Amino acid sequence: MAMMLQRKLLRRTFGEGKAILNFNSNPILSPCTSFSTVTSAAATQSHDAPRQLPPFDYQPKPYNGPSADQILEKRKKFLGPSLFYYYQKPLNIVEGKMQYLYDENGRRYLDAFAGIVTVSCGHCHPEVLNAITEQNKLLQHATTIYLHHAISDFAQALASKMPGNLKVVYFVNSGSEANELAMLMARLYSGNLGMISLRNAYHGGSSSTIGLTALNTWKYPIPEGEIHHVINPDPFRGVFGSDATRYAKDVQDHIEYGTSGKVAGFIAETIQGVGGAVELAPGYLKQVYDIVRKAGGVCIADEVQTGFGRTGSHYWGFETQGVIPDIVTMAKGIGNGLPLGAVVTTPEIAHVMAQKIQFNTFGGNPVCSAGGLAVLRVIDKEKRQAHCADVGSHLIGRLRSLQDKHDIIGDVRGRGLMVGVELVTDRKEKTPAKAETAILFEKMRELGVLLGKGGLHGNVFRIKPPMCFTKDDADYLVDALDYAMSEL
Repeated sequence: MAMMLQRKLLRRTFGEGKAILNFNSNPILSPCTSFSTVTSAAATQSHDAPRQLPPFDYQPKPYNGPSADQILEKRKKFLGPSLFYYYQKPLNIVEGKMQYLYDENGRRYLDAFAGIVTVSCGHCHPEVLNAITEQNKLLQHATTIYLHHAISDFAQALASKMPGNLKVVYFVNSGSEANELAMLMARLYSGNLGMISLRNAYHGGSSSTIGLTALNTWKYPIPEGEIHHVINPDPFRGVFGSDATRYAKDVQDHIEYGTSGKVAGFIAETIQGVGGAVELAPGYLKQVYDIVRKAGGVCIADEVQTGFGRTGSHYWGFETQGVIPDIVTMAKGIGNGLPLGAVVTTPEIAHVMAQKIQFNTFGGNPVCSAGGLAVLRVIDKEKRQAHCADVGSHLIGRLRSLQDKHDIIGDVRGRGLMVGVELVTDRKEKTPAKAETAILFEKMRELGVLLGKGGLHGNVFRIKPPMCFTKDDADYLVDALDYAMSEL
C-alpha cells in the first residue's frame, strides 16, 4: 500500500513517467527513500531554473579510472552489504577542491555535507595537504613508545582551545572510538556504571557506543549495558517545547526512579547531527550537568560535529549552553578528512587511566598529528569561526524566507554552518514529508547540490558544508531548493 501511494505521489509530481524506486531500512543516510523519475513532463514545468553554480577558478584533472558502474559492481562483490550509497545512480566522486566535488565526467557539485560534516577547512586545502605530505616524507609511523614532536605539539595546541581545566589529550582514530574511551573514563572515575544519553542521539556504531545511540535505524539487537535514554529537549518536536526545566526534571526523575541514585555520566551533542540538526533547548545542559554531578556522574560533550568553530557563535558547541564539561570528545573536522579523533579531559579524570596500560597504536601518529595541527592553524588564520557566523546567518535568513513561501518547510534550525531544514506534509501535525524529501534530494543532486539527510524519518536536510562555503554558495543552494520545491 505504501509503495502504491508513493508511486501516485511521483506521478502527481512529475507526470506519467517511469518511476525508479529503491527501498531500504535506513531513511537517514541510505538511498531508500530517494526517487528519480525518467519523464519528459518534468522538463516542461514553468518555473525558472536556478542560475549556474558560482564561478570557481579550478580545472579538475582528466579521469581515466573505472566507471561508476564498474566500481559499484566491485563494491557489491567485495564490500559488506551494510554499506549504503546516496542517490538512485550513485556518484563516482574522483576529485575535490575546497567546497566543491567533481565526478568522473568533470562535473562540479557544491558539497553541502562535507563528507558527513568532516571536511572543515576545505577539500585538499593546500596548507593541510602540505603538512601531511612533508611529514609523510620523514616519518609515517612510530607510535608513542618513542618521542616525536608532532603529537605533543598538536596536543598543546588543542588543549589551548579548551576552557577550564580540560588540559589532558588522548588521540584516537574516530568519533566512535573517542566516545567509547570517554564512557570508560566516566565509569572508572565515578565508580558507577549507568550512562545517560538523549533520545534521538548518535554517538557511534561500535558495540559499546551503539548503546548510547538512540535511533533504531542504527541499533543492532545486542546487549547495551547500563544505558538510559531520557527525553530529548527538542524545541520543535519535543513534548515540552523549549522548556529546559521540564526536560531537566525528566533526567532527575530518571535518576531517582530508574537507577540506584548514582550514575557514571551523561553525554550529549549540543546540536544533534544524525538526528537532524536538533539544537537542545536553551539552558538545558547547565541544569542537567548540575543534576548529573550531584548523582556522582561526569558530563561529556560530544563535539564530533559541532566543534572547531562550525557553529559560528562559539568554537565549541557546549559553549552555546554556558557549560564546561568534564570530558570532551571530537573527531571529523579535527582532521579535515584524516582518520583522527580525540578525547580531552581533566588531570583528575585522566589519572584513573594510569592504573592500567592504555595505548592506541595509530592514535596521534605523526602524519595525522601534523595534519590536525595544520587544521587548527588554518581555522584560526582564515577566521573560519567568524566566517561560519556570517555566512550561516545569511543562509539561515534566506532559508527562513523560503519557509514563508513553501509550506513543506516545517522548521529551519541550527547555528553557523550546521543547519537543518525539516520537511513536513502538515505544519500543525508535523507529519514527516518522507517521500517529498526523497524527491527533492534527487532533484538537488541534478541541480548540482549535494545535501545530507537526517532525522529518524529521513525528512531533514542536513546543510553542513566545508567551512569555506560562501554567501554565493548559500544563495545558489537556496535558489536551487526554491526551484525544486516549486516543482513539487
